[in-house]
Amino acid sequence: MDKKIGLWQAVSIAVGTMIGASIFSVFGLGARIAGHNLPLVFVISGALALLVAYSYATLGAKIVSNAGPMEFILRGLGDGVLTGALSILSWLTYVISIALFAKGFAGYLLPLLHLPATGLAVGVTEAGIIGLFLAVNFLGPAAVGKAEFFIVLIKVGVLGVFVVLGLWTIRPGWLSPGFDPAQVKGTLYAVAVFFLSYMGFGLVTNASENMVNPRRNVPRAIYLSILIVTLIYVAVATVAVGNLPLNALVRAQDFALAEAAKPFLGSAGYLLVSLGALFSIASALNATLYGGANIAYALARDGELPEFFERKGWFQASEGLYITAGLSLLFALAFDLNGIAAITSAVFMVIYLFVLVAHYRLAPRFGGNRPFIVFALAAVLAVFVLLMLYQWRTDQSAFYTTLAAFAASLGLEAIYRGISRRALQERE
Repeated sequence: MDKKIGLWQAVSIAVGTMIGASIFSVFGLGARIAGHNLPLVFVISGALALLVAYSYATLGAKIVSNAGPMEFILRGLGDGVLTGALSILSWLTYVISIALFAKGFAGYLLPLLHLPATGLAVGVTEAGIIGLFLAVNFLGPAAVGKAEFFIVLIKVGVLGVFVVLGLWTIRPGWLSPGFDPAQVKGTLYAVAVFFLSYMGFGLVTNASENMVNPRRNVPRAIYLSILIVTLIYVAVATVAVGNLPLNALVRAQDFALAEAAKPFLGSAGYLLVSLGALFSIASALNATLYGGANIAYALARDGELPEFFERKGWFQASEGLYITAGLSLLFALAFDLNGIAAITSAVFMVIYLFVLVAHYRLAPRFGGNRPFIVFALAAVLAVFVLLMLYQWRTDQSAFYTTLAAFAASLGLEAIYRGISRRALQERE
């Protein structure tokens, strides 16, 4: 348990989460919203992610805490109901994300094995994949980093084959971007949606206490992971859009990349991309379970979650790990999480905004260019408004549920503080 995560293992955790969270699951949605501008969307989204990453990297190099962004917010804004509510939302996003990954894994695995997607089969698959990586996490942070490193190598290798072979059959005319008003609006909406495909880079700060030389490696891991993922996203989007008519990509929805592989790989393309999807989702679940457990335990240790979470562990494992995995499985088995997934995206955006505000206030103490932080804050706020507008125009129930989630977290935090009289404490 005292072994440390190296630079490339930390990069693998972030890359595994980012790629697994988007490129296979929502690519068809991106094609529908942005059309032939999809490669451009990933370029813009990556640039926006780097704006937020500046604050994460600057603060993460000086504030080493597995509470990650919540530690930044606590130090920048102080303890209060708002900070406590954000910590609850932050942990729950990881819980729900794990459940989503488990569902996605079952959705790819059962058809690949030609098994009917019955309730029992789906439930057993979800429990099995969560249990598998729960066991990996028992072995400590070094085991998590090593597992993630090899999983990401396989996943990136599959996508590499897809890109290298697909480049030879691209139709350049299909890649011409459009800039008429409708296409510009669709591109902006897609940027708001796909900006959240980069949300995994924050997991680097959630593992900082377990990293080798975090003051040096946290910033390097954050920037490297975003640059690697941006290159992969742009390359995959270019091959997919350049090889398959846009209407076919849209019709394929969740299996858009598998469909895009058929023109140059035939039936083998479906198998290749399906296997890549399984590895992607598995690595995302592994990284998120580790990060979510770290958040649960670190916030409990800092005085946020109930005392039950503070026990050192069962069977020499962090109890936060058990509870995170157990709640994730409960969500996966009991609920349809499609609507909740949209809410999770909005919550991550809010956390980004408050990290930027905290960094602005902490810049004199921990470093950072305040004008640049203000520019990043304005850019992310504009993307958040676009995201909420997109929700309003496409799914008003998700819009209202997002607002309700914010209100509920504030209410729960106020009640909990009134009962427990506890407060968040900064880490030394």
